Amino acid sequence: MALKMKSYLPTEDELLEKAPVPAQIEFCNVTKLYGAVAAVKDISLSVSRGEFLTILGPSGSGKTTALMLLAGFTTPSEGDILIAGKSVSEVPSYRRDQGIVFQSYALFPHLTVARNLEFPLEMRGVNSAERAKRVSRMLERVRLSEFGGRMPSQLSGGQQQRVALARALIADPPILLLDEPLGALDRNLREQMQIEIKDLHREFGKTTICVTHDQEEALTLSDRIVVMRSGQIEQIDTPEALYDRPNTRFVANFLGEANVLEGADLKVQSDVVPSPGMVAMLRPERICVNAPTGPRRSDAEHRQSVAGVIEDMIYAGPLRKYRVRVGDTVLIAREHVASGQEVFGAGDEVRLDWLRSDVRFVTA
Repeated sequence: MALKMKSYLPTEDELLEKAPVPAQIEFCNVTKLYGAVAAVKDISLSVSRGEFLTILGPSGSGKTTALMLLAGFTTPSEGDILIAGKSVSEVPSYRRDQGIVFQSYALFPHLTVARNLEFPLEMRGVNSAERAKRVSRMLERVRLSEFGGRMPSQLSGGQQQRVALARALIADPPILLLDEPLGALDRNLREQMQIEIKDLHREFGKTTICVTHDQEEALTLSDRIVVMRSGQIEQIDTPEALYDRPNTRFVANFLGEANVLEGADLKVQSDVVPSPGMVAMLRPERICVNAPTGPRRSDAEHRQSVAGVIEDMIYAGPLRKYRVRVGDTVLIAREHVASGQEVFGAGDEVRLDWLRSDVRFVTA
């Protein structure tokens, strides 16, 4: 008798796990012209539901224009923008159901903190009892329960930023837009707010687009980073991939520090044969600084060593940074400060070494 095999049907969770995450936001060959100048030039980009994507670039790169296009504050000259598969290029900003946080916070100065949070709910027709409940819950979530009756001017910068985030989230929009959200804060507050934003993103799961010129902020917050230059996308990737494997010299230099190894006196050793037109790049923290006669490392056969002279040493708390002249090239080496380390000063002769596998090749 033939055995009848029972067919296996995957569960709904298994199907969802295998299915690609749909794009919630799409830029389709978008160009924005101001006269003859293209602030954004033929960019195409997809953002998945729940993703935290940061647009990073120097001033004039087009990153803010891209965000303003998505927010609906300006319209594309060419191309289209889709949200959930539908074109929104002609849809006004107030109908796009997005929460927006600006660098300046843009809180209503004449309204209390609670009324600032209540306002977007009131505009959506939410009844007063429900508004009060939501405001109370949101104030508790951002640890400002005791500040509902205060005016924005009575709050610190970090507190104002938390109010701005709470106001953007309280109406439960599917998309959150952040325009240089931490630019007005000092370093310590920025680091605290980075943690706060990560926690809020993890909790609420909003598709988030952040624009910044702060590299550390982008690396800390993002699932993916878009690096823009002169109105175009230079590279898109995860923070780790962008930092460790940049495609171009511009990305390597913009996202952290990079040593470009192209001096005539510096012959690079590598296990990789580069394509024509590419140059070698090495991150400063990959370089070890040693005394010329110091012991060789156990993996010395996998390393390149060069002799150099310290030009200067910069002490920066947890880090020590050296500028070392090797022939006609100056290399930057960076190491974490630790007890028992040998410290070198200007004029000292040293030996630099690094793993050949740490050398990357980028287009010039």
